[in-house]
Amino acid sequence: MTTVETKEQVPPKVVPEKEDSDEESDDEVTTAAGTDATKEGAAAGAGGEGAAKKKKKKKKKKKSAAATTTAVDANGNNVVIGLAQTTPPTIPVSKLFPNKVYPLGEVCEYKNDNSYRTTSAEKRDQERLMANVYNDVRRAAEVHRQVRKYVQGIVKPGLALTELVESLEKASRTLIEADGLKAGIGFPTGVSINHIAAHFTPNPGDKTVLKKDDVLKIDFGTHVNGYIVDCAFTVTFDEKFDNLKNAVKEATNTGIREAGIDVRLCDIGAAIQEVMESYEIELNGKTYPIKSVRNLNGHTISPYVIHGGKTVPIVKGGDATKMEEGEFYAIETFGSTGRGQVIEDLESSHFMKTPHAAQATIRLPKSKALWQHINKNYDTLCFCRRWLDDAGEKQHFMSLKNLIDVGAIDPYPPLVDIKGSYVAQYEHTLLLRPTAKEVISRGDDY
Repeated sequence: MTTVETKEQVPPKVVPEKEDSDEESDDEVTTAAGTDATKEGAAAGAGGEGAAKKKKKKKKKKKSAAATTTAVDANGNNVVIGLAQTTPPTIPVSKLFPNKVYPLGEVCEYKNDNSYRTTSAEKRDQERLMANVYNDVRRAAEVHRQVRKYVQGIVKPGLALTELVESLEKASRTLIEADGLKAGIGFPTGVSINHIAAHFTPNPGDKTVLKKDDVLKIDFGTHVNGYIVDCAFTVTFDEKFDNLKNAVKEATNTGIREAGIDVRLCDIGAAIQEVMESYEIELNGKTYPIKSVRNLNGHTISPYVIHGGKTVPIVKGGDATKMEEGEFYAIETFGSTGRGQVIEDLESSHFMKTPHAAQATIRLPKSKALWQHINKNYDTLCFCRRWLDDAGEKQHFMSLKNLIDVGAIDPYPPLVDIKGSYVAQYEHTLLLRPTAKEVISRGDDY
């Protein structure tokens, strides 16, 4: 999810252990009497031999026991952490980490005036008090890493967007052991294509299919006890878009590098824009500058609330508010070959309770029933029409419209640049711990 303006210990390296196998060498096997070779030999009176010898290979067999997975700990030792993940992923991460301690993200030390934090006993004590929260969000991040690894292996031209999001969300629910509001998906899976920058997920009946020339943004979230991991990446099938992806990826990493306690948000935006707009791209013989989308921003993340209040610009200027200790941030950047500004367009697929929803007056019985379902299953988390359908709320359209009309629900339409342009996105979730900043969602892929 993204905000619209105005409206060092890295994850353990996973090493699958070799499976035991029962292998038999090629043996010379005597065939039983009665084979064609024997019958022919007997008919020919071949020395009275009752059997013929033949070379035959036995197939190699492997034991069906599940493989285990090892990780490298802080001291460089290999330790068993659980079973290896399947493809498609079916094993919850809690089974992969039997001790229920989940991997750290990328840990970066603070600099300059905050460098003392690394060794401060007081700051370490503060972190110990937050150990359960940190472990919850790391569990959500590990699910995100494993799910996106799976998705990166199946996404290809010809795949329907509905099939893509259903596969992704099924894997997310399985790995995180979805349990109402205690654990699950943070928001609907965004699969925005080409000039659509964000907030698009297929509505019921959508037949969109990926094409080779598409630029696809996959933006999805996971949460444990309301602590949301918001993380996105861009998929292309033609190397001509590599410069666009590289520009946005480097811009996002720049925002992560510049972020920190007491850093002004506007300074981060200026650094991001400088990197982003140092790139250009050639498409069909024409060169385009890559622009930061100036009215899209990163944002803070609060428990059960994807947009926590503060925004992180991706252009110079803007808010001089400072980042603070303990905050979670979605550092996300968007690069465009178009005008570098988005508007709301197309049919809404993302919805969320309004901040003052309790003041809304809901009179229609069907609308009240839908409202109760939303409160019970999503509360302040974002949801989509597909999920309502899947939950059995098949005739929800008019009731949902009524909830929007009375001010109980806000729609979030897709955000689009000009047609014919291409937009890319990369995003990570960042935690400003007392002793260090941790890129919670960092993985081997980006």
